[in-house]
Amino acid sequence: METVAAVAGVSRATVSRVINNSPKVSPQVREAVEAAIAATGYVPNRAARTLVTRRTDSVALVIQEPEAHLFGDPYLTGIVRSVSEELSGTDTQLVLMMVKTDADQQRLERYLRGGHVDGALLVSLHGDAQLPGRLVGAGIPVVVGGRPLGPTAGLVYVDADNVGGARLATRYLHDLGRSRVATIAGPADMCAGVDRLAGYLDAVEGEPVVVHGDFTRASGTAAMRELLERAPGLDAVFAASDLMAAAALAVLRESGRRVPDDVAVVGFDDVDAALWSDPPLTTVHQPVHEQGRRMTRLLLDAAIPGRPAEPEILPTRLVVRASA
Repeated sequence: METVAAVAGVSRATVSRVINNSPKVSPQVREAVEAAIAATGYVPNRAARTLVTRRTDSVALVIQEPEAHLFGDPYLTGIVRSVSEELSGTDTQLVLMMVKTDADQQRLERYLRGGHVDGALLVSLHGDAQLPGRLVGAGIPVVVGGRPLGPTAGLVYVDADNVGGARLATRYLHDLGRSRVATIAGPADMCAGVDRLAGYLDAVEGEPVVVHGDFTRASGTAAMRELLERAPGLDAVFAASDLMAAAALAVLRESGRRVPDDVAVVGFDDVDAALWSDPPLTTVHQPVHEQGRRMTRLLLDAAIPGRPAEPEILPTRLVVRASA
């Protein structure tokens, strides 16, 4: 740093301000220092900076799913992509971490508490997860993707309006004249599954018909077959994810049911699978990329003292295509 300062003709403190993007440096001085950095090949020592600033310039994205689920789920891959894109304009690195077992979670918690990252984004939480509360209690900035099932004071999250979106889909099916609307609900240990089922139950007319899946294509296949056995007279299905809805379309086709003539189908997510399905899927759009970006921005803000954040609920809307 002293060499850079000598080449640029400035003080070491000025070089430090340029490196740390301080606004207290004129454009001319910044240009001179950056030219000196390039000429000398200087690279800041990240470990030394961490000792001084107590910042690592990295954040963790923690996904509580196995790798196979991550890369097969367009919602999760959309979150990873949007978080990465939001960080690309900063000096902050992304650390992607998968949690499958209790041992994984214990190792993760030790890692996060060890000061290796400046904060954590938690996605796809199951059950009454205790990890967010423990991290918040340890003073680690945390933002959760989706409303946690268990209450945690001071916990910030970004979610889509799952209840409103499911209610909208169910009412739309009834407005089409469908009288027996069933649902393939999501898992009961995840907020998205719970909230989308609540929206369906709030809007359904007549007796609810509910079968649970886990948002995957395979679970949608099994659930649709069970629905046809339990309620052969159904004329509409709201599926809590597009992957489950696409699988339901295939099962209905195999059973000789025409979509939407015999059975109308609406999904939830509005991912690429909704466009590729046969027929193209009517679905509830949730802003996945906006959710990932807002989570990231809230976490970066939360890592700065004096910038409190509040939970955010993003709007959903119905996208009408050919399945309903």
